Amino acid sequence: MIQRTIAPLLVDLFGRYPFVTVTGPRQSGKTTLCRTALPDLAYVNLESPNHRQFAEQDPKRFLATWPGGVILDEIQRVPSLLSWLQVFADDHGGNGLFVLTGSGQFLLSDRTDQSLAGRTALLRLLPFSLDELRSAGAAAGGVDGLLFTGFYPRIHDQGLDPNQALADYVETYVERDVRRLLEIRNLSAFQRFVRLCAGRVGQLLNLAALGADAGVTHTTARHWLSVLEASFLVFRLPPYHGSVSKRLVKSPKLYFHDVGLASWLLGIESVRQLRTHPLRGALFENAVVAEALKHGYNRGRRPRLFFFRDRGGLECDLLYSSEGRLLAIEAKSGATIASDWFTALRRVVPLLPDCDAGIVVHGGDERQARGDGRSRPPRRFRTSARTVRRPALTPRPGRSGTASSFWAMASAGNSVVHFAVSQEPGRRPPLGIPSPPPVRHRPLHGRMRFQ
Repeated sequence: MIQRTIAPLLVDLFGRYPFVTVTGPRQSGKTTLCRTALPDLAYVNLESPNHRQFAEQDPKRFLATWPGGVILDEIQRVPSLLSWLQVFADDHGGNGLFVLTGSGQFLLSDRTDQSLAGRTALLRLLPFSLDELRSAGAAAGGVDGLLFTGFYPRIHDQGLDPNQALADYVETYVERDVRRLLEIRNLSAFQRFVRLCAGRVGQLLNLAALGADAGVTHTTARHWLSVLEASFLVFRLPPYHGSVSKRLVKSPKLYFHDVGLASWLLGIESVRQLRTHPLRGALFENAVVAEALKHGYNRGRRPRLFFFRDRGGLECDLLYSSEGRLLAIEAKSGATIASDWFTALRRVVPLLPDCDAGIVVHGGDERQARGDGRSRPPRRFRTSARTVRRPALTPRPGRSGTASSFWAMASAGNSVVHFAVSQEPGRRPPLGIPSPPPVRHRPLHGRMRFQ
């Protein structure tokens, strides 16, 4: 079984709150996580008609059945139970009472906010991260293998064929569950809409054009997309505005939480086909952005991620915000490092007052030495982005300043790029990237970690 990064946080929060609510897409491993991290708790699945009927008809007696705490799975099946949980917590006091899991964020989040505000910790569990796969030795196959397979736990735990597993996932979850919630009568239009979303990964979102291509109105497209977001299938990456004086775009970009699902929706049936697919670069970018999102969620944070693009076309794929600072990240699916990969970063970083450095995440594994820096293939994939910690740094001998390192990783290919920025004591780090910047590249099929 592949260990989940978020497990220790779940155990810690369970001892600090009466409730812990774990949400996420179906088959992201919520039930396995809770039962493994808290093995002494009783477990009740509210998908069971017997348990569901008991909870609906006699909620007070139902909750009193487990005085030692219980995991209530698929809590969105009995949303009225949340009000009774609030009363139960207020009457009994103490922490560590219930763990609630649910896949229907659209039904669960609003009711949880209303009924359990201040009483529950909220965790979001997405499919496996690269770090989790690497730790289990399950990240083989290179960049293209991961882009094709995706990160859903069952595919990796049980060695399932991605084509079959993802087809079943779309049919049972997207076409049945989501369609039922939306009360969609035109299934073909909805299927077309979901596939069109996959064809727009990494692109600016234009709801009017998306709706027109799917044969529905702008209003319908907006509603359908909001439900796909709430069910953890897609997410929007907002543009960065900040204090930049240049004219910046206002439309978000669209991405999938799982890049393998996006590949399947695009009709990609093999790794060989993916290697030459015109959207391979966009899928690689999707994987990098999703990894940054998982990093935040796995640590109980609400990630603050953006992209940069002005009206003139100057763009940076990802801005990772931590402790008030920004790290600029470019995603390049190519295997051979090119000097022009750094051009956008050198132009974008000086424009952002809070950005101190930039990195390029790529899909190669070649060892290179060039004016832009050095590259080397690592034995494992690893990435971390460290924010400047002003008071804690110790100056190196012979230097009056301190060195702050910013790391990021690539993903299933082989690359990490590193830029070091000097910082004088008591002063903020200088803007821009040193020339030439120190650069290290490592394979992507290892660990991607932001700190």
